[in-house]
Amino acid sequence: MSTPVLIGPMPPVTRRIRAYFAPVNRTLGQPAIFDAAANGQFNLAAPPAPWIDLGWIENFSRKSTSTFGAVNAGSPATAQVQVREQLSATVSFHFLTWQKLTMALSTGSQHMNLLFEASAATPNGSGGAAATAAVVTAGSTSTFVALAAIDAARFTAGQMVAVDADYAAQIGYVGAGVSGAYVRSAALVGSSPDYLRRITFNVARVSQSSASGLTLAQPLIAGAPAPSMKVQAIAGFVDREGGTFFQEWSALFVMPGEQGDRILYYYPRLQSIANAEEAPAQLSASLERLALSGSFRALPVTDANDGETVLCFRSYLPSPMTLL
Repeated sequence: MSTPVLIGPMPPVTRRIRAYFAPVNRTLGQPAIFDAAANGQFNLAAPPAPWIDLGWIENFSRKSTSTFGAVNAGSPATAQVQVREQLSATVSFHFLTWQKLTMALSTGSQHMNLLFEASAATPNGSGGAAATAAVVTAGSTSTFVALAAIDAARFTAGQMVAVDADYAAQIGYVGAGVSGAYVRSAALVGSSPDYLRRITFNVARVSQSSASGLTLAQPLIAGAPAPSMKVQAIAGFVDREGGTFFQEWSALFVMPGEQGDRILYYYPRLQSIANAEEAPAQLSASLERLALSGSFRALPVTDANDGETVLCFRSYLPSPMTLL
């Protein structure tokens, strides 16, 4: 039997870094969990649930702004023990693709869907009064929205849709699957039954429309819609400079090493600390690429293993057959 050849530790070498985000349960204050011991070597193209792959990113930079202090005693005063005075960390990077989630993450405020409007709707910066929603029927899945034939005929392949319940005067964090807004009073949102579909992350592209419903090109983030929900077509997305809502998500950044190793940065709670900004890059004399700039502050969680307060977990998975 041959003896495996071991090599000494090597410096990590990586080409790119990939970003994954997952919703935080804002009502319960529960972040999405990532366990590097169980899932550290996952297929980068198929992350474990509930993580969402947002592709490769650029200009990744993480910074610790935590401060340290010393407890002095004696004469002359001499440092006897060191303490953390402040725990603080930030992370920033550029998203290379524009989509619902990357746009929402790269803005410091609320993100909305541009619902198809009713005829003669009053113009408004974030969209006017919406067209009538279609009622979801029984038999839906995360990739199929069951509708009555008369309602299904209103939609066509290629359209984008938002699926969520009617707003019914609830207060606090709202939105199916993901907290898309915080409602302080029903009056502020005009008690509009379409408000949840205006702010929901439960959106998808229609790949096929039939008499029984809509087949989606991607699964809904909140899973199979309940029969009480409704669906509306959307034209696109809009965010705003200003507002009181802050996005909060769990984040995972993966650096795959060229030699089989892997570095992972898991931030249980990130909140945006920058308003919407684009980073232009010249491609040619007449072409410019626009990347979305994201900047975030890490918020604390408690590690169940020892009760310590932490902001980020950095994991390193060495390449096979290297000494430790």
